[in-house]
Amino acid sequence: MNKTMNIMINGQPFVLSDKHTLLDALSQFGAKEPFAVALNGVFIARSLCADTQLNEGDSLELLSPIQGG
Repeated sequence: MNKTMNIMINGQPFVLSDKHTLLDALSQFGAKEPFAVALNGVFIARSLCADTQLNEGDSLELLSPIQGG
């Protein structure tokens, strides 16, 4: 049985299907490297994404580096 979950990604509603890890959400969202990720305001190391479970209503922020000079 597929179970969806509603989360926010970069301030926009996103429906996460079936699996609910942070890595699954990044994959389903189509996140492209390089970026840092924060879950509910806390930065998460990339090595922890596969084991970090998401909950209904969680908020993700994907932050890309800015180049300039």
